[in-house]
Amino acid sequence: MLQIQDTLVSDEVILESFVCDLSRCHGACCVEGDCGAPVEESEKRILEDLLPRIEPYMRPEGIEAVRLQGAWTDDPYDHAPSTPLVNGRECAYLTFSPDGTALCAIEQAYRDGRIAFQKPISCHLYPIRLSRILSFTALNYHRWDICRDACALGRKLGVPVYEFLREPLIRRFGQAWYDELCLTAREYARQIARR
Repeated sequence: MLQIQDTLVSDEVILESFVCDLSRCHGACCVEGDCGAPVEESEKRILEDLLPRIEPYMRPEGIEAVRLQGAWTDDPYDHAPSTPLVNGRECAYLTFSPDGTALCAIEQAYRDGRIAFQKPISCHLYPIRLSRILSFTALNYHRWDICRDACALGRKLGVPVYEFLREPLIRRFGQAWYDELCLTAREYARQIARR
């Protein structure tokens, strides 16, 4: 782990490669899994308030899931807030493009200028997952078999995880933090190469 201000960054965030390849996975991360996407405490009220403007982008089954469970729900495993699911499977905010690629209704509303909230930061940061370690926020690289094409494309293009996630990392931690991460990452990579 590398310390950047009040965060601990896994070296995998620097050393592993990743570039989403929607043409191959079709957004499977929004469909697969045991629970919804983590929702930060500050995002709970945002989802509740913006729901009327997001609903026009949602599928009927997603709207029904939110009606029954709420704009966010408690994850059944760790009781942390997360997005609700449709029939225990895909995210309630999921919609599909004509070719069957999973899209986020929240992000669609954002792109159309209907809301100023892009999507939960946990979705924007994936494959990084955040957790707390004492007074630090830990950034860990999450490995998931459905992302093997993203790993392959990242290696082919030579894009490390932290560079692929530049925008959401700046959104969550700020430009100064990201600049420090980049400097630290380059130095760390040089040290690894010398070994």
